[in-house]
Amino acid sequence: MLMKKLLFAAHTLEMGGIEKALVTLLNQLVQEESYEITLVLQEKKGLFADMLDKRVKIIEYKGSNNSNPLFRKLLNVSKRIKFMIQYYHRFDFSASFATYSKMASFVARMASTNSHLWGHADYLELFQDPNKVKEFFQEIHSAQFKRVVFVSEEGKESYEKLVPHARQEVLVCNNLLDEKQIKEMAKETIPYQKDSVYTFLNIGRHDEKQKRLSRLIQACQKLQQEGLDFRVYLIGQGPDTDLYQKMVKQDHLESKLIFLGQQKNPYPYYQLGDAVVLTSDYEGFPVVFLESMLFKVPILTTPVSGSRTIVERNAGIVVPKKVEDIAEKMKWMIQNRPQFSIHFDAKKYNEEIIKKIEKMF
Repeated sequence: MLMKKLLFAAHTLEMGGIEKALVTLLNQLVQEESYEITLVLQEKKGLFADMLDKRVKIIEYKGSNNSNPLFRKLLNVSKRIKFMIQYYHRFDFSASFATYSKMASFVARMASTNSHLWGHADYLELFQDPNKVKEFFQEIHSAQFKRVVFVSEEGKESYEKLVPHARQEVLVCNNLLDEKQIKEMAKETIPYQKDSVYTFLNIGRHDEKQKRLSRLIQACQKLQQEGLDFRVYLIGQGPDTDLYQKMVKQDHLESKLIFLGQQKNPYPYYQLGDAVVLTSDYEGFPVVFLESMLFKVPILTTPVSGSRTIVERNAGIVVPKKVEDIAEKMKWMIQNRPQFSIHFDAKKYNEEIIKKIEKMF
């Protein structure tokens, strides 16, 4: 049987939601003997690199950083021409999986006529300005893709509203979840044990522009002032980790908010949590929602992509993006320890997504 040639393009395989979703998808697809998969990275590095199946071929496409603008431009044009000579329309399917990457956009558009652009956010929530959303998609030439794929209904709705000239098909396809691997990794021993203290988990990159963990810290300050017994484990790191640690120290919250750093395997920590808490301004499609449901841990989140279709149904509570409201709901959960009837069939969920993706091929 003739194998279909698939190409995906992204920036790196550093720790992040987009990268985790990409590795999960590629590892799932490569199991099928009918696909030959190539991954083009701007930089061949990242913590997720070791988790990628070795059958996936990796190509590094790194632009020049030469200090001479003219020479840099010539080098980059030369690289583009070389790529086109070698790979122009050589694939049956191509995808720019890192939406913001101009390199990924170019590679995917050149690699096949069946090109797809993945969108991982509600970009109106991200930019808060319709004109900036339009400029963003113009810069990555979204109109030249055969299809645009969003991981949430919210992202699709904003795109169709703000980019009405786009004639291509716009789809929604959520991220996959590797249930078997996650449950196996969750068996790893960690130096913490669950106890009677109501415990929240926050898992993700420490980036104030997006995650707004300052809201969580301020909410915890209010709860501490009321004498409530609770803790928050913060799993992750990022450009604003130092800022958050200073805030916690300044407010004398060291016993309440505990920084566990970036964990290559965060899954055992779900067993410590009574609830997962997100205070973000925006998200793409939070894989943490799926992981929480897999471990039957309720979710307290601000309204982000996926909160309407997943959390509000049976997995937790959606709360306004205000410190007072977040603190009030955290207090209610601490005092009442609510039980949620969380039903999640990961196998059925994945099967539906794979069907959508294979139709794109």
